[in-house]
Amino acid sequence: MLTKERRDLIVAYINEKNAVTVTELMEEFDASAATIRRDLSVLHDEHKILKVFGGATSLSAMDVNTLEPTVSAKATLNVEEKDLISKYAASLINDEDFVYIDSGTTTLEMIKYIDNQKAKYITNGIVHAKKLLEKNLDTMIIGGRCKRSTEAIIGPDCIEGIRKYHFTKAFMGTNGISLSAGYTTPDVDEALVKGEAVKHAYISYILADHTKFGQVSSVTFADIGNCCIITDKEVGRNYHSKTIIKVVN
Repeated sequence: MLTKERRDLIVAYINEKNAVTVTELMEEFDASAATIRRDLSVLHDEHKILKVFGGATSLSAMDVNTLEPTVSAKATLNVEEKDLISKYAASLINDEDFVYIDSGTTTLEMIKYIDNQKAKYITNGIVHAKKLLEKNLDTMIIGGRCKRSTEAIIGPDCIEGIRKYHFTKAFMGTNGISLSAGYTTPDVDEALVKGEAVKHAYISYILADHTKFGQVSSVTFADIGNCCIITDKEVGRNYHSKTIIKVVN
């Protein structure tokens, strides 16, 4: 494991646990005490964690994200990572699949790589539906209230519509992934829609770049073991013990 990669994982692990010991980090990352202490010193100097005697703590033990960035803002973040994740996700679609595609920038990027004409697609993303139709794919859109900031369809009518269906695969976005909080999003209405889609899918995939790990938003829409994860960098062993994770690079 590269030094930068290990340090990124250490930050995510500390943010997840809030407080950790050097011994715990040695076991988690299979590294010597000297290596871990050196990593903590560097991360402390970079203002990413707070180094304390015998370990480290998160800079904010109650760091819960309550804000939802706009689609245009999120589209500019981690572009290469999203491309890798979405390309692999699209390759998982088989003939005769009934696919739910969640609203979000990574799932939107995924549509660029979808080429299976025999599968059927349903989405709550307004732009997603348009992109699917442009590729001449068999497309349905869930009805309901339109949310301006995320260009998603939400609300009771949307949830009721999802309950009618049984998807073979669901491809979901998330704002955060946490061992304790699961998959989270800042908006309760979007969380209800996401949660219903996961319940009605045979298998659900979370499309999330490495920055989403250790992050917690206001509302949980699924427990971590309820979905598989497709991401771009290796994560700590604690995550692998809870669910299936595919790392693409």
